Amino acid sequence: MSSKKIKEDMKYKKDDLLTVEITDIGNDGEGIGKIDGYTLFIKDAVIGDKVSAKIMKAKKNYAYAHLEKVAEYSPYRQEAKCPVARQCGGCQLQNMTYERQLAFKQNKVRNNIVRLGGFDGDFIDGIMEPIIGMDEPWRYRNKAQYPIGTDKNGNPIAGFYAGRTHSIIPVDDCLIGIPENKEILDIILSHMKKNRIKAYDEASGKGLVRHVLIRKGFTSGQIMVCLVLNYKTAGKVKGNNTNQNENRTVAEYIKGQNDLVKALSSVSGMTSISVSINTDKTNVIMGLEVHTIWGKDVISDTLCGLDFEISPLSFYQVNPAQCEKLYGQAITYAGLTGKESVWDLYCGIGTITLSMAKNAGHVYGVEIIPEAIEDAKANAKRNGLTNADFFCGKAEEVLPEFYKRESEKAGDSADNTALHPDVIVVDPPRKGCDEKCLETMLKMSPDRIVYVSCDSATLARDLRILVDGGYELKKVRPCDMFSWSSHVETVAFLSLKIVEL
Repeated sequence: MSSKKIKEDMKYKKDDLLTVEITDIGNDGEGIGKIDGYTLFIKDAVIGDKVSAKIMKAKKNYAYAHLEKVAEYSPYRQEAKCPVARQCGGCQLQNMTYERQLAFKQNKVRNNIVRLGGFDGDFIDGIMEPIIGMDEPWRYRNKAQYPIGTDKNGNPIAGFYAGRTHSIIPVDDCLIGIPENKEILDIILSHMKKNRIKAYDEASGKGLVRHVLIRKGFTSGQIMVCLVLNYKTAGKVKGNNTNQNENRTVAEYIKGQNDLVKALSSVSGMTSISVSINTDKTNVIMGLEVHTIWGKDVISDTLCGLDFEISPLSFYQVNPAQCEKLYGQAITYAGLTGKESVWDLYCGIGTITLSMAKNAGHVYGVEIIPEAIEDAKANAKRNGLTNADFFCGKAEEVLPEFYKRESEKAGDSADNTALHPDVIVVDPPRKGCDEKCLETMLKMSPDRIVYVSCDSATLARDLRILVDGGYELKKVRPCDMFSWSSHVETVAFLSLKIVEL
């Protein structure tokens, strides 16, 4: 069929202005409305709204439309607290009440498991527990990474990228971040303007300051600032500061900015100031080269009763209060009595592994990133946990080799069936578990599997594989880790089916 014929068959086209009632919410929080079976996806529309929307991109059976006006307000609509909520890509749901937002996330997880995992809806309704909401859904993020750019007047700005773009929306006080962010950014931007220090330009690859990383330990109160710079460590300062042209290392250059270091160090709680070198044309924010220029190399914090040291490059949960609830649910599902063998197959720096160590016989963490494993070992030692071991590698290689070695040690007289794990825990990235990792889990046949997921779509896929492989899905519980966004975490509990002879 020709493109001309397709266009003739389309009910609506670009720039058509339509009035529609919003009856559903999409996976990314967009409102969904229908006119004579034709579906409109409308960002910033809330379920229950009646809106006027202009079509931006039309397909045969659906279109993406821009919200022009709300004709009738939904009972679930509220005024967004942040003045740039619509432009910024970070918070998709600020104009929806928090209670309705939690209902949306609960339903999102449920529907993904049913539709994508092929599970019976009534069965899932029977085992699914209520979402764990936040006591305080504002100011919960302990980490922020602000891109630095230039406005139309040539002044340096900090903020966040608009949705699906690299255009910076100036934000001086993100309401899900810590209040200190504003003070720190004001200091850095004022210094840049005063000293004519240029922001990095993605198109040309020129300019000095790319990003500012800010982290805070919510328990310790300690703050870290790391400036990400486009700077050759042995090169020249190419016009970023007109008074400095000699060859110097980056640490020497930044230490020469005495006013900046002095002002930042005066912020209450400031513990560490560093720079990260990133001269690559890349979307990756942090460079691998980090120099501490004031204070300590790390900050400390407490999570689940454990002490952690956090560097600029460390992975650490951004919502510690809610993370404790999430991990607490995972520990409950694991059913630990103090005797179990527990394997954490995507252990990172060992946060879940070590959280379970206090209630298990022995815990083992597996992670493919060497630096994370070194952090995990250090965290175990720091907390005096001697029943934790960590392995660098892929789970499908580490587990079989470990149990083969242990079986050989035990000899023929040992009950080798007892060498299988009691519990396997997984907390994979958004893409879900690797296929070979799932195969290994089924082969090792743990009594219980606890699956912590940041994407319920890939969770649904993996749950189907595990259930088809001999497990029963017992419990599912969502957890809101990122209020005002469409993201939701989930914990699922599976147990090995008992085969009756």
